[in-house]
Amino acid sequence: MRKRKRLREKELRALTETLEASTGVEILSPKDVVDIAEGPDCELIFVNNVIEGIILEGKPFLTVRGLLRHQATKRYVTVDMGAVPYVTNGADVMCPGIVEVDPEVREGDMVWIRDVTHRRPLAIGRALVPAEAMAAKAPGKAIKNLQYVGDRIWKYDER
Repeated sequence: MRKRKRLREKELRALTETLEASTGVEILSPKDVVDIAEGPDCELIFVNNVIEGIILEGKPFLTVRGLLRHQATKRYVTVDMGAVPYVTNGADVMCPGIVEVDPEVREGDMVWIRDVTHRRPLAIGRALVPAEAMAAKAPGKAIKNLQYVGDRIWKYDER
């Protein structure tokens, strides 16, 4: 992590609005201390010294740890239990493994991936196809896996 800086009130307000629009839940409170730092290939959002968000190509989204804390209601993709070990090892999500998808998901959107049994976040990724194509279970990749349980961003907060 490099160049960690505290967000100003105006920057914080814009970030909060973007995150709330993409997840459907209130993310940040006025009491939260929010910093941004340069990570290996993205920017990381620290909320009270825990990495709860990520900024990729200018688009902020919650990390898996942030999703566990805030219980997002939008941009989800549910996978069958057979896909879980692969997703949690960093594999991309294939269309046939998807059992449910938020109908609002569009190509290029940041999404979070959950398992069908517990409905807990496993990973976040970028949608490669729209929700209709995912639901149709066409062959091929549906989501590019970007961050998952057990990766270096997840492990950073376990120290």
